[in-house]
Amino acid sequence: QVQLVESGGGLVQPGGSLRLSCAASRSILDIPAMGWYRQAPGKQRELVSSISGTVTYYTDSVKGRFSISRDNAKNTVYLQMNSLKPEDTAVYYCHRPGSGDWGQGTQVTVSS
Repeated sequence: QVQLVESGGGLVQPGGSLRLSCAASRSILDIPAMGWYRQAPGKQRELVSSISGTVTYYTDSVKGRFSISRDNAKNTVYLQMNSLKPEDTAVYYCHRPGSGDWGQGTQVTVSS
């Protein structure tokens, strides 16, 4: 089991950028895949992006705008979000696929 703590959310204007961080409580060297999910009010939680080794996945709505990366030395996974849109507003969660390990979430609000 690993504890995950997200940070970096906030209020940003449309077109702005944020970088989310997911800090793990232990080394993630042995964790092959990590993912970012989001849940908007009244909607189901959805997978936004994942990284497994050098292979990355992005849901269609964020392709070309978001970028996922991981720093194993810092036990941290990042989600760089550019050109943010109001529809990106949600609580963003870090998750280790195949486990019950979820962070507490960080709120991202895109609004003018």
